[in-house]
Amino acid sequence: MARRTGSSGAETAEKLREVALELFARSGYAAVSMREIAARTGVQAGAIYNHFPTKQHLLQDLLVVHMETLLKAWAEADRPDLPAPAALENFVRFHIRYHLDRSREVFISYMELRSLEDENFSVIERLRRSYEKAPRAILDRGAADGSFDILDPQVTTMAIIAMLNGMTTWYRESGRLSLDEIEAVYIRLVKRLVGQKEED
Repeated sequence: MARRTGSSGAETAEKLREVALELFARSGYAAVSMREIAARTGVQAGAIYNHFPTKQHLLQDLLVVHMETLLKAWAEADRPDLPAPAALENFVRFHIRYHLDRSREVFISYMELRSLEDENFSVIERLRRSYEKAPRAILDRGAADGSFDILDPQVTTMAIIAMLNGMTTWYRESGRLSLDEIEAVYIRLVKRLVGQKEED
């Protein structure tokens, strides 16, 4: 994680994160150097290490911030009071809207997991499992009360998340369907995955 600094240092660290995010998403973690990140940010090459001791620290920081922010946002959007079908729809809408604005983070969080050292990988894996518990809990509720007919709850959970994440790679605002229309299609697809009967 980044070292804690004053307001000026915090601004510099944030600039470094933004540039690293852009470069990692465009060129890949392995192809980007700390010197290149520093140059694009306007920071002295040696000064970058005051914020991130190594490139591995920077990658881990990006992934941790992404996951922690996601978990916080979901905690605010979660509606555990809703019946399982409505709760699942709420999750689908949240996941789509949240991740479409963060396509670079989504790309890096999947493609660069392989670049993390074992200890750092374990940290991100725990955060990802925490998020995956949200849809899994909804599926379990729906299966228990008969709302859903699910072949395998864990596999279905992972299939839903993978399907929703995939939208970040192809969605374009100028496309044939609006975001609202695509979202409605995805909700119907998820209903079919969980064996939920659609209303006539």
